Amino acid sequence: MNHPAMTTLVSTHQIPHPTSSDQAQTLQVSLGVRSYPIFIGSNLALDRYLLPHIRGQQVMVVSNTTVAPLYLARYQAALEAGGKTVASVILPDGEAYKTLEHVALIFDALLTARFNRDCTVLALGGGVVGDMAGFAAASFQRGVDFVQVPTTLLSQVDSSVGGKTGVNHPLGKNMIGAFKQPQVVLADMSLLTTLEDRELAAGLAEVIKYALIRDLDFLAWLEAHMAGLVARDPILLAEAVYRSCAHKAEIVASDEHEHGDRALLNLGHTFGHAIESYMGYGAWLHGEAVAVGMLMAAELSARMGWIEAVDVARIRRITQAAGLPVDVPEIPVDEFLALMGQDKKVLAGRLRLILLKAMGQAVITRDFDAELLIETLQVRHPGVL
Repeated sequence: MNHPAMTTLVSTHQIPHPTSSDQAQTLQVSLGVRSYPIFIGSNLALDRYLLPHIRGQQVMVVSNTTVAPLYLARYQAALEAGGKTVASVILPDGEAYKTLEHVALIFDALLTARFNRDCTVLALGGGVVGDMAGFAAASFQRGVDFVQVPTTLLSQVDSSVGGKTGVNHPLGKNMIGAFKQPQVVLADMSLLTTLEDRELAAGLAEVIKYALIRDLDFLAWLEAHMAGLVARDPILLAEAVYRSCAHKAEIVASDEHEHGDRALLNLGHTFGHAIESYMGYGAWLHGEAVAVGMLMAAELSARMGWIEAVDVARIRRITQAAGLPVDVPEIPVDEFLALMGQDKKVLAGRLRLILLKAMGQAVITRDFDAELLIETLQVRHPGVL
C-alpha cells in the first residue's frame, strides 16, 4: 500500500478516567471476532479476570529468571485450581536473549509437555517475555491461544496491547515476528511493586509518548503527577496505564497491522532503535532509548519550525522528572544513519520518521530535510536552552 508523505493529524482525545481503585477497570480492543479486554487494577482476582479467558485445558506459562521466583507460583496455583494442566518455561532475563535461539526453548517445552493446538501460551513478564511468548504462540502448530500478564509498566502500556510479537536480529530490532492478538491482558499494579526504579522509568517513557502524540491534557496531568508516579502511587499508576491503553486500543482498532496511523506510536523509536543497536541490546533499556529518541524527534521537529525550542525543553523536563536519560550517546553520524536505515519504518528505501507537527499532534513523514536530520544527530543535549 502506498502512503502519502504525511498522514492526517490526530486530534487531541478525551479519554475517560478510572472511576475507582478497588476493582478492575476494563478497556476493550475492538477487532471483531478477535476483540479482547484489558483489565487494569491491583491484586486482580485470577478466577474472575484470567480463567474465563483460557479456553483450553493446557497452559504453558512463559516467564524469566527475575519474574518467575516472584509470581510464577501464584499464577500456576490459580490455573491448577481452575482445572488446568500447567507447565512452565523460564527464560534468561534481558533484551540480549530476545532471539530465535531462545524462542526455541518455548517450542521445546511445548513439545516436551505434549501440548496440542488447543493450548494457551501465557506470558508472565515484561516486554521481552511477551514478545517471545506471543511469537511462539503465533507459530506453534500454526497458532494457539495467547494471554498477556505484563509485569513491567512499559509492557502494561505498550507491548502487551496490540498484537506485535517477535525477536531481534543482529542487523535490526524486532525484524522477525508476527501479529498475534491475546485473549486477554491483565495489567495488575501490584506486580509493579517489585519493579526496579530504572524499569519503572523506562515504562514512563512510553506513557509520556501517548501524551506527546495525541493528548496535551494528559501531558499536563503527567507533569502535575510525575512525582507520585515515580513514587509508585497505585491509583496514579492505574490511571496512567488506563489512559495510555485507551489511546493504544483506539489506534490498534483502527489500524491493526500498522498501515497508517498506528505508526504514530513509534515516536522516538527510529532514533531509539539505532541507539539500542549501537550500544548493544540490553545496555540501554528500550524505554530509555525511546526517551532520548523522542527528544531527538522533538529537536528535529523544532529545527523544521513545527514546534518551539521551549517545547523541546518542556519534553526534556518531564523526561528528567521521570528519571530517564536525556542526552544522546556518542554515536558517529554515519553509523547512526546506517542503523536508522535498518529500521522497519523504512518503506521503498525511504526513511519514515514520526515527528511533532505540534505538541500533542504527531505526523508520519518522509518529507524532512536531510541536513536538518544530520544536525539533529550531532546534538548531544536536546532541549537545552
